[in-house]
Amino acid sequence: MSYMTQKGYDKLVAELHQLEAVERPKASAAIAEARDKGDLSENSEYDAAKEHQAMVEIKITQLKATIGAAKIIDTSKLNADTVQILSRVELKNVKNNAKMAYTIVSETEANLREGKISVKTPIAQGLLGKKVGDIVDIKVPQGTIQLEVLGISFEE
Repeated sequence: MSYMTQKGYDKLVAELHQLEAVERPKASAAIAEARDKGDLSENSEYDAAKEHQAMVEIKITQLKATIGAAKIIDTSKLNADTVQILSRVELKNVKNNAKMAYTIVSETEANLREGKISVKTPIAQGLLGKKVGDIVDIKVPQGTIQLEVLGISFEE
């Protein structure tokens, strides 16, 4: 099961629609075009088109499985007293006073550029269940960091 926001779910559904309605027919057309060029045994364009089609089909299958296992969480019904999935957590590195904020999401929604980290990361695992004011020691590949929880909220 994959917990996600309605926005994350809608994004996956849109991506699936794009793959099925646009990319799949485009891949089929590329195969047909390459096939029309003659001998398939020495046609690298045909091989590349078949490989692209296979990648599109794999992605479609993965998205359908993720969407099928999705559980949409209504963030308006969640309690911001403790850190949990879909929490937006404001943090401070105790050692260097650097401030950061992350939203803890499912693996499928994780995107560090958007400040969304997977619930399975060491940082998210260390923060789950913590409250504002708590200082947490978290083991990361570079060693151990101390983070203070400054705020907990939920994005709508």
